[in-house]
Amino acid sequence: MNITDTQKTNYNSTIAIVTSCSEPWGGSEELWARSIPIFHEKGYKTTVLKYNLEQEHHKFIELKKNGTTLIDLAPAKTRIVRILKRNWEKVKAEFIKDFVKKDIFTEKIKQVKPVLVIISQGINFDGLGFGCVCKKLNIPYVIICQKAVDFFWPSSADRGYMTESLQGAAICFFVSEHNKKLTQEQFGIALPNSEVIYNPIKLPRRPLDFPSTDNGIKLACIGRLFILDKGQDILIRILSKPIWKGRNISVSFWGNGVDKEGLIAMANYLNVSNVSFNGTTDNIMGIWEEHHALVLPSRSEGMPLVLMEAMAIGRVAIVSNAGGNAELINDGVNGFLGCVNEESFEEALERAWQAKDNWAQMGLAAAQFIQHKIPRSPENVFVEKLMTLINE
Repeated sequence: MNITDTQKTNYNSTIAIVTSCSEPWGGSEELWARSIPIFHEKGYKTTVLKYNLEQEHHKFIELKKNGTTLIDLAPAKTRIVRILKRNWEKVKAEFIKDFVKKDIFTEKIKQVKPVLVIISQGINFDGLGFGCVCKKLNIPYVIICQKAVDFFWPSSADRGYMTESLQGAAICFFVSEHNKKLTQEQFGIALPNSEVIYNPIKLPRRPLDFPSTDNGIKLACIGRLFILDKGQDILIRILSKPIWKGRNISVSFWGNGVDKEGLIAMANYLNVSNVSFNGTTDNIMGIWEEHHALVLPSRSEGMPLVLMEAMAIGRVAIVSNAGGNAELINDGVNGFLGCVNEESFEEALERAWQAKDNWAQMGLAAAQFIQHKIPRSPENVFVEKLMTLINE
């Protein structure tokens, strides 16, 4: 879909970003957030729309301070939550779409009158209702899909409007080829208007010195404590086996989430004492100064930012083949790759353990790969594509 002269005349120089991220802030927000200063430099204003937008979150405080307008769509969501709690079984997807996506979002986006809307999704279809509204209002839009899940498909009730939304987008951006391919399979359509875009790497792209192993091998598992996606339970189950209890290896879990208490209870029940739960930290470099490798037994992914970061600073990664992981990891060369199950992932972990003397060299190979694979400034690539779209 091209942006016509009529559309340019009817709308002002505002670029609107609507995000479906359910967390106060997530890695999926980094691409559009880092693009905002570039939009401003090019003379565009920006407006961010989000459900339960936490105005006091430091990221949103910074955006507002730098001139971005913030619009909280929470009132509609609060109303829906009350109805859902009262009569969950009778609430249909169409009802939610009409009340949340249409009434509130339509009203707000009409007020903003953007020249372009960026729809940032946590998965590959949780924000497509916004696309339908934009399509109906003749507002050009692009879609960012940060994840696609093999076992989580759109419902039959939603497929119609979601398909229209994908096909009506000027561009559908995916963070991995896996996510792009799976989305086309899930909807049974080709998306010629789609391409892969990467998220920004926040850490410096230079290998850190490899830590001493005198006190054992230290693995870092970084991510939300949500086993449906991140699979930390798989790792704890592996570590509970006698062979791993007898090795000088430990795993540090970094992050919070709904499954934290359950994972701690599981580790205690299985007598896994070589793990720690450390919460969140902004000092990611501090983690890598002390840890030798990343371990991610994920069940679903888009393209993990923590994987790109670990590779960029020269750390080996032991990961499942979920999402786009296999697009970065050359097994046995710059990391280790297993399937999303306990047996296969333990095999990958065992291969990594046997090759631990080579991790420092493999980490250098990982850093070199990232240098060539990931653009230094994905946000600049993203903005230039949108500027071409607007000015085409």
